[in-house]
Amino acid sequence: MPRVLLTGFDAFGGESINPSWLAVRPLHGRQVASHRIVAAQLPTVFDKSILELARLMRLHTPALVICVGQAGGRDALSLERVAINVNDARIADNASAQPVDTPVVAGAPTAYFSTLPIKAMLQALQREGLAAEVSQTAGTFVCNHVFYGLMRQLATQPACKHTRGGFIHVPYLAGQGQPCMALEDLTRGLHIATRTALTTQRDTAYGAGAVS
Repeated sequence: MPRVLLTGFDAFGGESINPSWLAVRPLHGRQVASHRIVAAQLPTVFDKSILELARLMRLHTPALVICVGQAGGRDALSLERVAINVNDARIADNASAQPVDTPVVAGAPTAYFSTLPIKAMLQALQREGLAAEVSQTAGTFVCNHVFYGLMRQLATQPACKHTRGGFIHVPYLAGQGQPCMALEDLTRGLHIATRTALTTQRDTAYGAGAVS
């Protein structure tokens, strides 16, 4: 059975939990649209996170990859549109690294766009009553770092020619801060997003951009 790789991160920045991993973990082993989900945790560490993602992709040869990260302060499931080739860490990662104004991959393109059908995913989430948005930035910390690394691999590796991928940010859980979403809604939303990505070959035209 073809596979879907869903990843979340370990806790960082003094937090004891990371909702991205807690939301992804219950989906491990589930079957969606004739694909089986593999859930895995990435370290919140520059470089090491991309190496672990590449290892997982070699191991599982997924047809779809969705990386998930925490975005405290957001109030919706954020479907990321673009990954940029820059590391600019306001805080240190879990290995005490704090790169500033360095490229994710030296000499590589400035940015890559998600290959997920993000507009169709947005509509599917909203139909199910879940707060969702298209985001124009994944930040400049490890989430964007992994997002860029993923899209770079999909764009350059022949083995990934037919693999689609992208990134979703999730809000805090209750107890971490406000705004927040329930863990059950995060997991349900990722399940809906995965199913939509697998069953939508061509994205829909739907206005969901940002004015500022």
